[in-house]
Amino acid sequence: MQEKLFAITEGLKDTPTHYCPGCHHGIIHRLIAEVIEELNVLEKTILVDPVGCSVLAHNYFNVDAIQAAHGRAPAVATAVKRTKPDSVVFTYQGDGDLAAIGCAEIVHAAMRGENFTAIFINNAIYGMTGGQMAPTTLEGQVTATSPYGRKKELAGKPMRVSELLATLEAPKYIARVAVNTPANVNKAKAAIKEAFSRQIRGEGFTFVEVLSTCPTNWGLSPVKSNKFVEESMMPYYPLGVYKDSEGKQ
Repeated sequence: MQEKLFAITEGLKDTPTHYCPGCHHGIIHRLIAEVIEELNVLEKTILVDPVGCSVLAHNYFNVDAIQAAHGRAPAVATAVKRTKPDSVVFTYQGDGDLAAIGCAEIVHAAMRGENFTAIFINNAIYGMTGGQMAPTTLEGQVTATSPYGRKKELAGKPMRVSELLATLEAPKYIARVAVNTPANVNKAKAAIKEAFSRQIRGEGFTFVEVLSTCPTNWGLSPVKSNKFVEESMMPYYPLGVYKDSEGKQ
C-alpha cells in the first residue's frame, strides 16, 4: 500500500514555465494555488495579471483571468469585484507594475478598502524589460539604469510599499513575507491564506508583499540570490505583519 506524500494542486495547470532558473515566481504561484484550492474557492476565483515577468500568469493558474494594462490591475480588480461581489479576486503584480506606474492605483484601492487581495512581488528591479532600477531597488544596487548604484540624492530612498499602505485606515491585512527558505515558504503561505480568508469574509482590502529573487538581472546564481534576499533585502524590508485590523462580524 503506497501513501501519497505529494500531489499537484488543482489550482495550477500542467504547463512548462517561462520563468528564469532560480526565480521565485513558481514557488509563489504554487502557494497561491494551494490556498485557493484549500479554501474551496477555485471555481469562483478571478486573477488580474499585470505587465511584467508575470504577464503570462494566466497560463499557470487554473482560474479565470483578466489581463490588465501596465499598473492598472487594482483598478481592474475593483471593477471585477464590484460587479461580481461573490467572486474571489486577486492581483499578482511586480514592483515595477505596482510601485512605479501603478502606484496611484494600489494606493487608492487600498484607501477605499476594496475587497480584493493584492499579491506584490518585490525583487528590487524591473525583471522583464531588462533589469532597470525600480522604486524598490536598494540604495547602492547596480542595475541597467543605475550602473554606479542607486543614489538616494538622485532617486530617493527605496519605497517600502507595505509600510506606506499600512498608514491608510481602510486596509485590513498587510504583511511582508519571503520564500527564500522552507521556513519562510510556510510563513508566506500562512499570510497568503489569511489575506484570502479575510477577503472571503468580506472584510476589505488585503495585501501580501513577497520578497523574491531575480537571478538573471541581479547577475547572481540562484543560491547567491537567496542569500541576497536574506542579507541585503530583509534588513531594509523587514518581514512581518504591518496591519491586522478586525473586519466585519
